[in-house]
Amino acid sequence: MANHLSESLPERTFQYQSSLPPLPVPSLESSLSKYLDSVRPFASEKEFKATADIVRKFQEGVGKELHQKLLQRAKTKRNWLEEWWLDTAYLESRSPSQVTMNFAGPAPYLEHCWPPAEGTAMQRASVSIWHTLQYWNLIRTERLEPQKAGKTALDMDQFRMLFCTCKVPGVKKDTIRNYFKTESEGPCPSHVVVMCRGRLFTFDALCDGEILTPPELLRQLSYVKERCEAEPEGDGVSALTTEERTHWAKAREHLINIDPHNETILETIQSSLFIISLDETKPYPTPDNYTNLTAEALKGNPTIRWGDKSYNSISFSDGTFGSTCDHSPYDAMVLVSMCWYIDQQLKATEGKWKGSDAIRSMPLPEELVFTVDETISSYIHQAKQQYMKSTQDLQIACYAFTAFGKAAIKQRKLHPDTFIQLAMQLSYYKIHKKPGSCYETAMTRKFYHGRTETMRPCTQEAVDWCKAMIDPSTDVKDKRKLMLQAYNKHNRLMAEAAEAKGFDRHLLGLYLIARDEGLPVPELFMDPLYSRSGGGGNFVLSSSLVGYTTVLGAVAPMVHHGYGFFYRIRDDRIVISVSAWNSCHETDAVTLFNYFSSSLHEMLYLATTSQL
Repeated sequence: MANHLSESLPERTFQYQSSLPPLPVPSLESSLSKYLDSVRPFASEKEFKATADIVRKFQEGVGKELHQKLLQRAKTKRNWLEEWWLDTAYLESRSPSQVTMNFAGPAPYLEHCWPPAEGTAMQRASVSIWHTLQYWNLIRTERLEPQKAGKTALDMDQFRMLFCTCKVPGVKKDTIRNYFKTESEGPCPSHVVVMCRGRLFTFDALCDGEILTPPELLRQLSYVKERCEAEPEGDGVSALTTEERTHWAKAREHLINIDPHNETILETIQSSLFIISLDETKPYPTPDNYTNLTAEALKGNPTIRWGDKSYNSISFSDGTFGSTCDHSPYDAMVLVSMCWYIDQQLKATEGKWKGSDAIRSMPLPEELVFTVDETISSYIHQAKQQYMKSTQDLQIACYAFTAFGKAAIKQRKLHPDTFIQLAMQLSYYKIHKKPGSCYETAMTRKFYHGRTETMRPCTQEAVDWCKAMIDPSTDVKDKRKLMLQAYNKHNRLMAEAAEAKGFDRHLLGLYLIARDEGLPVPELFMDPLYSRSGGGGNFVLSSSLVGYTTVLGAVAPMVHHGYGFFYRIRDDRIVISVSAWNSCHETDAVTLFNYFSSSLHEMLYLATTSQL
C-alpha cells in the first residue's frame, strides 16, 4: 500500500537532488587523447608532432601528479568542478558582464497571441508577470516537475537561482547572493522591482499571501508608468552594472558610503524576485525577423535593467517582450523552461485574463531613490559612454530559416542538432577558407550540480567533409560518405560529453590545481595550438542549441574575431541568432546567416539523394 501511494504522489522538484551521482573525473589518458584529436584540424604536420610530444611529456610527468591531486579533490566534493567553474568562468572575470557575459532573448509570444500592437504593453505585461509569478510559486512549493533525460533524473539546483538572485561586484571577484527559499525552508522574498526612465520602484507581488492578479498588477505598473511620464527622469544608477567589474565594485562601495540607505535599496534590488523593465522602444519584430527585438534585449537602455540580476523581464512599448539575465548562477535552459511554460500558458488562454477584475486594497509601489553625489553622477555618465561604445560595436542578426525544419531532417534519419552544427562548420569554412574552432554546449545535469561540458564540433572529419563540399571534383557519393562520418563523430562526442567524458573541464581542473598549488603553468597550456583550437575560451564559434521550443537567446562572441551562434529548432523552421563585432572586418553576422541558409539547402539535398 505504501509503495502504491508513493507512486501516485507527484514528483517534487528537488526530490532527486540527494541521490544524484557525483561528477566523475575522466581518465587522464582518454582526455589527452581526445584533446590531441581536437587540435589536429588546426595544425600542420610539424606543429602536430610538437604538440603530441608536449602531451606525452605532460601525461608522463606533471599531468600525472596533477591528475592524482584532482582525484583527491573529487573524493571530498560531490562536484569537484562547481566552485572552480563559477569562479573562473564568471565571478573572477573583470569584463563588463552586460555585453560580454549575459544572455538575452526575444519572447516568442508575437508568433501567436501577441503581435506588436500599440497601447497593449501594460495589459500584456501584467498577464505575462502573473504567469511568471505562477512559475516562481511552482518552484517554491516544489510542484515543478523534475526534468529527466529518458528515465534519468537531472539536477534541478539551478532552478533555485532563477528568482531572488543577484551577482554582487567585488574588487577582485564577484559573489552571488541567493535569497530564494522553498516553502519548507522558510520565508522567501516576494517583492518585484520595476524600472522605468532611470527610476526604480518596488511592490509586493503577494497580497494576504496570494499572488496579485493581472488587474492588480496592471494597477501597480500603471502607477509607475504614469509617475515616470509626469515627472523628470531618474539618475539611472543601474547603468553602473554595465561597468568593468572592479570599477562597478568601487562605485558601489562609494554609493554605500554616501548614505547607509543606499545599501538598503541595493539589498531590496538584490533580493527581489526579478526586475520588470518598462522599455519605451518599439522593436516591431515579425516571426521571421527578430533582429531588433533581440538587439534591444541584449544591448538596450542601461538605465532600466539591473545587469547583475538573474532575470530582467523587458516589456517593450509595442507590446512585445524580451529578457536579459546574468549567466553566472544558471545556464540558459532554466530560463528556456520558464519562458516555454509562459508561452504555453499564454497560448492556452489566448493571452487573456479570464478571472476576476476586482482589485484588493494594497499599498501603491514605493519609489527607491538613491542618494547620489557628483562622483556617482560622473561614474554613471562614464558607464553609459562605455556601454554605448561596446553595444554599438556588437552586431546582431536574428532570422528564421523557413524552408524546412526538424521534420524534414528527421525524415532523413539525421539528428537535427548535428545537422545544424555541420551546416555552421561548412558556412564558416566557405567564408573564411579555414576551419573554425567551435564550442557547443553539452549538458552534464545527470550529475550532482552538473552544468556544462564543452563539445568541440570542429573535428577532422567535419573539416574533411567541408573541403569535399567546396571541391567540384568530389562526387556526391563521397560527399555523402564524408558527411555521415562527420555526423557519427559529432554524435559520439556529444553523447560522451553528456556523460562527463569530455576533456575541456578536466584540463581546466588540472590547470587550476597547478595554479592553486603555486606551480608553474604546464607547457601544454602555453602551446599555441592550445588556444588556436579554442582552449582557454578562445573559440571563434560559440554555439548552443537553445532547444526545440519557441524560445531563443543570444550572446556576444567569445573572441573579437568570432561569432555567437544560438539557434532553436521547430518542425518547420530553424531560428538563428548570430552575433559578431562590427570592429572586426573579417566577420559579419548577416553573411554567416546567408551562407548558413545555403549550406542547409545543400545538406538536405545531399541527404535526400542518399535515399534515392
